Amino acid sequence: MTMNNRYMRNIVLALLAAVMSPLAVCAQTAAAPSAAVPSAVKFGYFSYSEVMKSMPDYAVAQQNLASLRKQYEDETKRSEEEFNQKYELFLDAQGELDGPILKKRQAELQELLTKSIEFKNEARRLLRQARADMYAPLRKKLAALLANIGRKHGYAFILNTDGDALPYVNPANGEDITDIVKGAVAASAAKHAPVQPTVDEDDDLDIDDITPDDADLDIVK
Repeated sequence: MTMNNRYMRNIVLALLAAVMSPLAVCAQTAAAPSAAVPSAVKFGYFSYSEVMKSMPDYAVAQQNLASLRKQYEDETKRSEEEFNQKYELFLDAQGELDGPILKKRQAELQELLTKSIEFKNEARRLLRQARADMYAPLRKKLAALLANIGRKHGYAFILNTDGDALPYVNPANGEDITDIVKGAVAASAAKHAPVQPTVDEDDDLDIDDITPDDADLDIVK
């Protein structure tokens, strides 16, 4: 066989292999049993902020936070008033002050202003931290409730719709569970509410039922 014939034979074999390989794959695919079609993903969605505000402890946290915020605001206002008062006194007297005293008063005012600004910034940080600490138990409770709801209803995940984070949901896949979560919150609050003592009607004591022996009193003369 000549060199050209062998070359042409190799080309034909390569072409046949290229054609037959896809056919073999198709045959294997057809012979294999069909895979199960995965079911549609099921998930829930709700408004996190709306549910948080429905929790009884949320109102308590808000009151505590408002009280703390007022304390910091009052202290900030006091510092600002103190600075303004001293600054006005400085302006009135600066023309009569000797150089070293003038520089000392200026340094005192600058230090007072710096401390006031630092306190204001620190107050903001402390309020943010206080807010996070007060809301942490609520978030923990809500996370536990959501986990139970997710398992019970077979949700793959639960989304928060606050801030237009979920502009469209296919009803075949997603379910609005805001009311379900609110109901779970109310049930949990009722379950953990302190038990109020009950008064037996038979235990009610009428003053007319008191006998002289029952009314024995020690009188200090």
